[in-house]
Amino acid sequence: MGKVMSEETKYKLAHDLGFGEKVEDHDWSDVTTGEVGSMVREAIKRGEQAMAEEAKANGTVHQNAQ
Repeated sequence: MGKVMSEETKYKLAHDLGFGEKVEDHDWSDVTTGEVGSMVREAIKRGEQAMAEEAKANGTVHQNAQ
């Protein structure tokens, strides 16, 4: 199975969500399932926003655009 999210994106999300210090040593074992869930939700939100912005720039409407 291929990577779903780049390492860079994971670390950025962790820092943006306030628990980046837990993973600065590249050890994700102290990250809670709630924090991982927050990362997933935020990644989905950002992906949907990027798709909506791209669709708007192209003059189309994406099915998940808000």
